Amino acid sequence: MNETKVAIVTAASCGIGAGCARELAARGYKVSLLARSERVIAIAQELDGIAMQGSMTRSDDLSTLVQTTLDRFGRIDAVVNSFGDPPRLDLLDISDESWTHNFELLFLSVVRIARLVTKPMCRQGGGAIVNISACDSQEPSLGTPFSGTLRSAMEGFTKLYAKRYRSDRIRMNSVAPFFVADSIEELEGWNVPGDLMWGRPATYSELAKTVAFLLSEDAKFITGTTIKVDEARSAAI
Repeated sequence: MNETKVAIVTAASCGIGAGCARELAARGYKVSLLARSERVIAIAQELDGIAMQGSMTRSDDLSTLVQTTLDRFGRIDAVVNSFGDPPRLDLLDISDESWTHNFELLFLSVVRIARLVTKPMCRQGGGAIVNISACDSQEPSLGTPFSGTLRSAMEGFTKLYAKRYRSDRIRMNSVAPFFVADSIEELEGWNVPGDLMWGRPATYSELAKTVAFLLSEDAKFITGTTIKVDEARSAAI
């Protein structure tokens, strides 16, 4: 049986998703990538992986992604649920359609992909899932309404799933970063504080190392929690 580890990474055409895909490929994983942009195809070719253009808000796309991965590689050891950044709208200007779309993106997609990968992971003796959250997920801010509501729900599901499947040795955690970018220019127009810990944001590669750790055997007793990679910006202990 092929024992090479296999990871699914979503929103993998750029940013955090692409950074995680590159880090995991460098650690020996075969990668199966999903994104709406066709740029994901070039990244998959770069990493000797497979790519699919599709959306995390479409359950059919997620089903195809998982089945294609199993058909190609025969197993799924890891999933990184990464997302594009949701819009930052005034609270009551958010339409029902926008709430529904971002609910499907930031919460329901995590539930759906968990349904799809849990049985294969159980059959092979375990696995690990990491959800990309944000450091304000448990401290609602009017500037980021979707993080304070929908990502908070995602982290609640993370805890429940971890409790339910720990005896199957399937772990689920969330990572909640502050600003992440390879250059400060990427964050033009954002309210970036002037006292960043290292004088710059964390890079995609640096955040990916935390994700890779949580997927690894070194983190085999860590499940159901949210790791904040936020320079202690959040107030919660």
